[in-house]
Amino acid sequence: MRKPDGKIVLLGDMNVGKTSLLQRYMERRFPDTVSTVGGAFYLKPWRSFNLSIWDTAGREQFHGLGSMYCRGAAAVILTYDVNHLQSLRELEDRFLGLTDTANKDCLFAIVGNKVDLSEEHAAQSGEACSSVSPRAPKQVRPEDAMALYKKILRYKMLDERDAPAAEQMCFETSAKTGYNVDVLFESLFDMVVPMIAQQKAEGPPQTVDISSCKPPKRTTSGCCT
Repeated sequence: MRKPDGKIVLLGDMNVGKTSLLQRYMERRFPDTVSTVGGAFYLKPWRSFNLSIWDTAGREQFHGLGSMYCRGAAAVILTYDVNHLQSLRELEDRFLGLTDTANKDCLFAIVGNKVDLSEEHAAQSGEACSSVSPRAPKQVRPEDAMALYKKILRYKMLDERDAPAAEQMCFETSAKTGYNVDVLFESLFDMVVPMIAQQKAEGPPQTVDISSCKPPKRTTSGCCT
């Protein structure tokens, strides 16, 4: 298998639909209820590059693994449920610190999933409310997600003028219906690829080959002769 050229990681609390989003995009299906244990990844060819997309577990017992999966990431997709405000708060409280191991120029997308369960989405799409899938008002507004994105830029000490605008990096999706899922992933791919190309053009960082360095010769102390 060819080594990936860049890494994208999904983070977020359990039950926000990270696995469903990824499977909707990569396998074009909405899976039955699943729970990721540890982490899993897909390899996605895009343009002339290969991108690895990592799905991580949101459960507390696997929380520490997130930092390992984020190491060297070119982009992080922070996922919440638009119908549960606490899932957005968890991104800042529990998951943002895990991204400290990502690349210094890492991109951040803030993604609100499960819009199909909201009254607002049903009204906009003209869908009739169903007793099987009751809908409720969204608890998280797009402005809340954009405010978090700006907090992340401050946390990373990045200038807003040099980073993508919040409107570009905040998405609302439905893994169940497929709404905005392709837009999310492919917009992010198109932003990540130029960064990877630039890094390859600059070449690998200079390193010192310690195997060619010979240790100094030992000398015996005069007091012991």
